[in-house]
Amino acid sequence: MSPSAAPETPDPALSDFLTAHKLARPGEAAQWTPLAGGVSSDLWRVDLPGRSLCVKRALARLRVAAAWEAPVSRNAYEWAWMRFASLRRPDSVPELLAHDPEAGLFAMAYLPAERYPMWKSQLLAGEVEVATAAAVGEVLGALHAASAGDTVLAAEFATDANFHALRIEPYLLATAAAHPGLADILQSLADRTAGTHLALVHGDVSPKNILVGPSGPVLLDAECAWYGDPAFDLAFCVNHLLLKTLVVPGRRAELLQSAHALAAQYVRQVDWEPRSALEARTASLLPALLLARVDGKSPVEYLTDDRHRLFVRTVASALLRAPAATVVAVLDAWVTALEAPTETETETETETETETETESGRPA
Repeated sequence: MSPSAAPETPDPALSDFLTAHKLARPGEAAQWTPLAGGVSSDLWRVDLPGRSLCVKRALARLRVAAAWEAPVSRNAYEWAWMRFASLRRPDSVPELLAHDPEAGLFAMAYLPAERYPMWKSQLLAGEVEVATAAAVGEVLGALHAASAGDTVLAAEFATDANFHALRIEPYLLATAAAHPGLADILQSLADRTAGTHLALVHGDVSPKNILVGPSGPVLLDAECAWYGDPAFDLAFCVNHLLLKTLVVPGRRAELLQSAHALAAQYVRQVDWEPRSALEARTASLLPALLLARVDGKSPVEYLTDDRHRLFVRTVASALLRAPAATVVAVLDAWVTALEAPTETETETETETETETETESGRPA
């Protein structure tokens, strides 16, 4: 939770919200600072005398280049997901303070960056701890296991329309439109995902939404919460670790180890269905999500090199056409592609061999 701009005064309704819920006294001095966050909500740090807290409000139109709208009711489902998680794993979410479902906003504890660094920032800076990834996998799997088969949660989080607007359409269907040759495969994955209802899904398990706290990972931004396919969460997070191997090459081995550790710890928690079934769905979704982060409505901002985007398209397309059965098989395919000589390297080697043969009269 890091400041993103100079302090500013937000909508007066937000100050009224704090007063109404006795989080601030009438007339008490408050400093509101916008925080860097995702594309779907406004987020503020609020400094009051002797204390700080965080206020979040959902946006009707997301901050991306493509047109992307979603109902603000998702704020209530995020609050409900965090309430669920706080009862099972209290250290895995911030302390919840107050909620106004009609206004689409809530307040929670502010977690300072010096004690709760963002996992994404650590990874991009080359600070890759395999134990952190393993802990994320364990927490995620435990929360899925705690919710699996719960008919009350299934009814509370029957948020299929939200999940379609926030995940199925902008990731899978938008990518299908960008790749007509893969459209049938991506449509099939979208249909299967939408029709699978097994556990409570967070929907945005990304390193940008995970803080590395003193007691383990803290999950944020559960706006996409949905009772659906838990394979989506696992694939979504492993996806980000693979993409970062392209931009943090000096820690590529550790990032790949992290992906293995996260998946392994997660799978150990799977008791609601055969592990092979969960793995197969994850392995087939993973390349679709890789491709979506290049050609969907929410491309990752750090893949700025055309060669990296081409690499993702090539590997993901091959895996979509010939799906792997396990997450490990997907990781192995990614490594094989990373280790393959590039076209430039091959041309250089050929030129060197030709020059050597010319000079010596025989191949080196």
